[in-house]
Amino acid sequence: MNVLMPQLGETVSEGTIAVWHIKVGDTVAKDDPLLDVETDKAAIEVPAPKAGVISAINVAEGETVDVGVVLVVIDVEGEESAAADSETASPAAAPAQAAAPVAAPTPAATPMSSPTSAAATGSVAKSGAMLSPAVRKLVSQHNLDVSSIAGTGKKGRVTRQDVLAIIDGSTAAPAAAPAQAAVTGRSTPVPVPAPIGADARSLIPFDRIRKLTADHMVMSKATSPHVLQAVEVDYTAVDAVRKSYGPGWKADKGYSLTYLPFIAKAIVLGLREFPKINSSIVEEALQLHPLINLGIAVDLNFEGLVVPVVRDCASKSVGQIAEGIKALSIKARSKSLSPDDFAGGTYTISNSGPFGTLMTAPVINQPQVAIMSTDGIRKRPVVIESESGDSIAIRPVGILAQSFDHRAFDGAYSAAFMNRVRNILEQQDWASEL
Repeated sequence: MNVLMPQLGETVSEGTIAVWHIKVGDTVAKDDPLLDVETDKAAIEVPAPKAGVISAINVAEGETVDVGVVLVVIDVEGEESAAADSETASPAAAPAQAAAPVAAPTPAATPMSSPTSAAATGSVAKSGAMLSPAVRKLVSQHNLDVSSIAGTGKKGRVTRQDVLAIIDGSTAAPAAAPAQAAVTGRSTPVPVPAPIGADARSLIPFDRIRKLTADHMVMSKATSPHVLQAVEVDYTAVDAVRKSYGPGWKADKGYSLTYLPFIAKAIVLGLREFPKINSSIVEEALQLHPLINLGIAVDLNFEGLVVPVVRDCASKSVGQIAEGIKALSIKARSKSLSPDDFAGGTYTISNSGPFGTLMTAPVINQPQVAIMSTDGIRKRPVVIESESGDSIAIRPVGILAQSFDHRAFDGAYSAAFMNRVRNILEQQDWASEL
């Protein structure tokens, strides 16, 4: 049977072969991992639809093909042998067939690339072949002139291996235009020697999700001038509702009503009043987004981080946002997120609160212009001001910290937004929001 490039999402029309976990002649069981496919939004594992023997691999690692192209052929007992599609066979398939199996990675959010010029990204190679999302990102991050790279892929296409060979130094690196280097401030990384006394047994190689995360963080810090602002929030009003409605919520839904959906709703209400924060930078303009789609950072048991999206939060109550966050968390930890689950985020929340952190300076999720960190909430003595005088009370208090892109707006605008979010959390009638 033929295994085709799957339709990985409504907005996805092609995918790049990242890793083959099998080679020709291998016997696979149903649902065994065959390969990982990278799109511009995620890295997804493709399982075997049936048990059988691998008889052909048509596409090499690093190649990008359209949805519906035959990737691999499995001879299934009792079925007629499926012939490989000769139109999709890649001249570089042999190395992929010989690749040794590796551990299957978890789905990873691939950040949306920031807007760049065709000269910087080299979106079309000199052969006329379009670059894959993975190759385009590498070229942009390392400031390479793609027109000078000799492509070894199908029809002269520049592959991921071609770019990595230049980055690793095994091929002469084409010089990038000076103007590009001045704008991006990026250069090819210089190898760093291991510390004295380093033991190879203590090295933990980056898996795919860690590599994707690392690349995105470096790109984000190089792209956006980050500024951090923080406010202290009294969660007494939120706590009152959680204590009243929390037990019934858990009995009905099967999970706790946490602070996070209340914070998310307060952020949504704040973004409606401060729309520049719900935006992206496009060249020298600010693109305001009509919907508020919240990216929620989900930890994968310390093995990585993904950021799926709860869409159209402006129309959702606290309870509906809580249900959306829970559903995405379950999908993330069961490795069943699709690229569409990562698409369209306009603002991101990073939640370190369960670990009791005091304050976190998060890195912006490009191409967004701001991100909020929610940190630990603890009981603290607070000065209460009233007409009869000041008093001290014990209140649940936590810090909200926002990193923002100073190109998009100034500190006063961000500070006013933060103050508004704090006031909403402290003064809103939250009982009506469940």
